[in-house]
Amino acid sequence: MRGNRSQLKKLDDMKFGTSGLRGLSVDLVEVGARAYAGAFGRYLVELGKVRTGDAILIGNDLRDSSPEIKMICATVLERLGFRVADCGTVPTPALAFYASKLEAAGLMVTGSHIAADRNGIKFYCPNGEINKADETAIAALAADYRSQSDVPRDNTVLPLEDHAERCLRLFYERNARLLSGGALAGLKVGVYEHSSVARDLIAMLLLRLGADVVPLGRSEIFIPVDTEALSPQTIISLEEWAGSHGLDAVVSADGDGDRPLIADEMGRPLRGDLIGLMTARFLGAKTIVTPITSNSGIEALGFFSVIRTKVGSPFVIAAMQQASAASGDPVIGFEANGGVLTASTIDLGRYRLEALPTRDCILPILAVLSQVKSQGRPLSVVARSYHLPAAAAGRLENYPVEASTALMSYLRSFENISVFLRDVGQVTSANDIDGLRVTLTERRTIHFRPSGNAPELRCYAEAATETAAWDLLNAGLARLRLWTNEFSKQQAAHEDILN
Repeated sequence: MRGNRSQLKKLDDMKFGTSGLRGLSVDLVEVGARAYAGAFGRYLVELGKVRTGDAILIGNDLRDSSPEIKMICATVLERLGFRVADCGTVPTPALAFYASKLEAAGLMVTGSHIAADRNGIKFYCPNGEINKADETAIAALAADYRSQSDVPRDNTVLPLEDHAERCLRLFYERNARLLSGGALAGLKVGVYEHSSVARDLIAMLLLRLGADVVPLGRSEIFIPVDTEALSPQTIISLEEWAGSHGLDAVVSADGDGDRPLIADEMGRPLRGDLIGLMTARFLGAKTIVTPITSNSGIEALGFFSVIRTKVGSPFVIAAMQQASAASGDPVIGFEANGGVLTASTIDLGRYRLEALPTRDCILPILAVLSQVKSQGRPLSVVARSYHLPAAAAGRLENYPVEASTALMSYLRSFENISVFLRDVGQVTSANDIDGLRVTLTERRTIHFRPSGNAPELRCYAEAATETAAWDLLNAGLARLRLWTNEFSKQQAAHEDILN
């Protein structure tokens, strides 16, 4: 009974975040992969989306724990009667695109950008990425862990049908046709490879399109690269590579290849929402769907109809589908992390780009580089032409969930947020669609938001200049640290009274 309670506690610790399930790798190996893969399979059948005997695609990133977790998931699904098709180590958008072409369900083992000791699973129904209602139903089935007792853990090597080559080739061809051959000739582009599962595909596509490719920073040890909050060392490396190699840009992606990283000719990273905006212009989109965390200057450009959502691809996808059905015009979505989604087929004249309503790193990389080439100007100049407010983002790691929950509850009072930020600026308005986004005087904005998939508290800041944005960000982070210290003291005092 004690062991069963321990396993149930591990299941409780796993949560659906902004995109997919997340948890400690050891917990996924021990119990989570079996419980959630089994719950996913049963849910698909109960919903009538698949039948026993249908194929389910499965892939993984390059984390050390991913192959074992993938095999556990495959074992469970095969014992439930499905045919499991192994797509190998492929980017998440490649798996999702292949699944959509086959009208099959899919499962991607990846922790995306989070720390190496953690991992996760992303789920796809035959009609696309699961939504929030799907997440709730799957989590409820997984919680009934006793129903998984007939699926013992073992190390059986299953004779999975190999779909890896077909999956990758289909995704490569989708992107290779986006631009004409030689469209990027004359550009010298660094590819920061690290441990991204998309690293080889990015390089192959750039070479196919004529770019001079410089491979950089390849690692056989997993490196968590968060495109929304790059480490200082990563930024230093980007700047050094750009200067020493004379690059026009440096490109990369996160661990599972659904978030792009693009730095200009000086190695300075572009914000993900700017990358999404540039992609929208490239595609001729009429409507943009993006979370509340994306730059507030997007609406002011006047090029698009803009719909704001909570953070997370399920929210963006739901709003994209509604907008596409209502207007019939090209609709794309993007997040502040740079991941771009398309809601419908887009006619680009020489090529019809099929819809891919899940985050993708390849499309935005090619869209941005094509503008550098076509305009004949440095990427930094192209980026400035969009005239967005300067922005900065940071995070406090290992931030207690109970502290962030208490903080968000406290700050929803206008009086409290005004006092909290009185040394930072005067509050004029606040929006709590996801976390708390606060508008200050002098056209400044600061946004506090607990992460949906890690014990972190994120902070976003906007101001007229880059220096002012970073000053505001640092001031916001300092206020958060003070709150944490006070909250910890209060919790300790409370525990002393109870004891």
